[in-house]
Amino acid sequence: MKPEKGQGSGKKGKIRLRDTSGWDRANYIAGKVLKWGGIGLAVIIVCGAIAIYIAYRMISIPNPNAAFQSQTSTVYYADGKHVLGQFAVQNRHSVPLSQVPVPVRNAVISAEDRTFYSNQGIDPKGIIRAAWNDLTSNTTQGGSTITQQYVKILYLSQQQTLSRKIKEAFLAVKVDQELTKDQVLEGYLNTIYYGRGAYGIDAAAHAYFNEPAKALNVRQGAVLAAVLNSPSNLDPAISRANASRLLQRYRYVLSGMAQMGNLGKATAQRDMAQLPTIAPIKAVNQYGGQKGYLIQMVRQELLAHHFTNEQIDAGGLRIVTTFSYKDEQAAVRAVQQQRPPGHKDLHVALASVQPGTGAVRALVGGRDYVQSQFNWATHGGQPGSSFKPYALAAALGSGDTLQSTFDGNSPLRLADGTLVHNEGESSGVPNGFSYGTVNLITATAKSINTAYVDMTVHMPGGNGPQKVINAAVAAGIPRKGLQPTSNVALGISPVTPLDQANGYATLDNHGVHVDTYVVQSVSDSGGQRYEHQNSGGTQAFSQPVASNVTYALEQVVKIGTGTNALALGRPAAGKTGTATAQSPGGTEHVSSAWFVGYTRQLSTAVMYVRGDGNEPLDGGYLNPFYGGTFPCLTWTAYMKVAMQGLPVKQFPPPQKLPGAKPTTTKPTYTPPPPPTTTQTFPTTPPTTPPTTPPTTPPTTPPTTPPTTPPTTTTPPTTPPTTPPTTPPTSTAASLFALRGY
Repeated sequence: MKPEKGQGSGKKGKIRLRDTSGWDRANYIAGKVLKWGGIGLAVIIVCGAIAIYIAYRMISIPNPNAAFQSQTSTVYYADGKHVLGQFAVQNRHSVPLSQVPVPVRNAVISAEDRTFYSNQGIDPKGIIRAAWNDLTSNTTQGGSTITQQYVKILYLSQQQTLSRKIKEAFLAVKVDQELTKDQVLEGYLNTIYYGRGAYGIDAAAHAYFNEPAKALNVRQGAVLAAVLNSPSNLDPAISRANASRLLQRYRYVLSGMAQMGNLGKATAQRDMAQLPTIAPIKAVNQYGGQKGYLIQMVRQELLAHHFTNEQIDAGGLRIVTTFSYKDEQAAVRAVQQQRPPGHKDLHVALASVQPGTGAVRALVGGRDYVQSQFNWATHGGQPGSSFKPYALAAALGSGDTLQSTFDGNSPLRLADGTLVHNEGESSGVPNGFSYGTVNLITATAKSINTAYVDMTVHMPGGNGPQKVINAAVAAGIPRKGLQPTSNVALGISPVTPLDQANGYATLDNHGVHVDTYVVQSVSDSGGQRYEHQNSGGTQAFSQPVASNVTYALEQVVKIGTGTNALALGRPAAGKTGTATAQSPGGTEHVSSAWFVGYTRQLSTAVMYVRGDGNEPLDGGYLNPFYGGTFPCLTWTAYMKVAMQGLPVKQFPPPQKLPGAKPTTTKPTYTPPPPPTTTQTFPTTPPTTPPTTPPTTPPTTPPTTPPTTPPTTTTPPTTPPTTPPTTPPTSTAASLFALRGY
């Protein structure tokens, strides 16, 4: 029982807690909690209001011009100084609001902020609704008003941080107080990014409809308002899937205009039927030459690291790539100088990788990105005999040595009756050259197909074709398309120059494979956003296997089919490749020519193909068509410049393979003098094999490799005209007639 008022034990009879019991005590406690809780809450609210007022007064609107210009993302070469390019040039021409048709303004308001003319710069209901949607579903919903978006673009960074969000809200309220709604809308329409490099409504009107902003109609305005939400996911020119997403968003905009009373319902229903005609994307000249290929590779890698297209195009990113400014210029120059003139549909691709890191140092993807966006360095063609090093690695890892011998005669009849031929038809030997029994050094140096197929079929432990594929995949070649046939070593399945350069880099790196990459670091005004971390790689082959393969590939350069690389003037290992494919009429033709090689510091692949990637290089088109000629000369011209200033390093000697003696000798044969390269080439291959082969491989090597490097006469530098834009069409390859040179 609670005492009467004035009869408590407290001062002047005030009732205290000790004077109560039961429900009276509970009521007493609750009353006190409510009283002091209310006082505390009031204090917090007052203090919060004071803090908000102080913060509001302290925040000033920054200069928008400098802040906005800094949002352009810039791509740099590896030195961080030379600019490679920008993802989106700020194509922007500001126009007064009076030049933006009222229906277009209403479309943007319908799409982005339907309470624009009534809110105070922020929309608390919209923020709460978006937050609830994010918590209760797998979709995200924007809670920003047009004013908030304008503030974020014009004054702030793109970082998704709490402090940035708070500052954005304060600035939005302040801007709303200091500017009229029409001023905010005009500023927003002139700064927002619409995709296609277009900033602002006028640039967007030209980019999407080839019209100025003042000529836009309701349907066109609804498209531009719709695409604002996510240009990369809504522009139908980027992807076919975008068209359906854009149509859905377009209908949402028109429906909102009708609900707001800005468009008749019947008109809205009629316009919802289909999208208006949208212009294709125009090539940006800043992507001319090789820049476009490099920049698009950077974009793809950034997307893989979870950057969005909007961040890439307009996030103010500073992107440092792995591309060497010096090496890239050298690659472009080498291709221009060495390719023969007058071949309009000849494609030359080059990719150069740093062994041990996977950094892509240089790349040539085609003639000109503006003319054709198809990147031959990342699509490639049949590698021919340049695929053989993986087969050699598989054999050495299975128990063979470089002194193991195989049948080098041509043709070679397999158990199923299939015939395998060596090169020789172009020299008047229909069945190909025969070499007798040869060891793997001779088979590699002379690129003898029959010996390599014999090696694959009789690989220790069996299952040779699959072992060859496994070795290639371990080195860095994608497994897709590789078939475990007896002639897999002859390079039937398409491989890209970039993958070939990386696969050979694995051999150069003591058998350790490291993935390629092109983005070194990414930062913005807020600091570092990404930095590549070297993984250390994976052991694809043992060091003894890698050193023995390298030794065999050194002989290709010293005394084999790749002697044009001797002009580099330093130790090099490499392999030529000349592939054939099946023509529609059933005849065979040369489809590609390769040279892939490495020094201790750089691994580079060069590929020559024609037309769609499967058209003939032989028949008088490219003379000569062997990998040891134009591709090898291009490789050497590039590597001469790329290696300037780097120390001359020797390859490690071949290590002892398990159960075998170290290989220290190589077969002796007298190579012809390296060909003198001019615009007129001989019609026969550079190395003429003996007509009567020895029955056993010679074992005593020459004491020194040829000392006279090939001389080169630079072809004219005028490049052919426009290449085709269509990618190569995959056709069935001739399985048993790939030329070994």
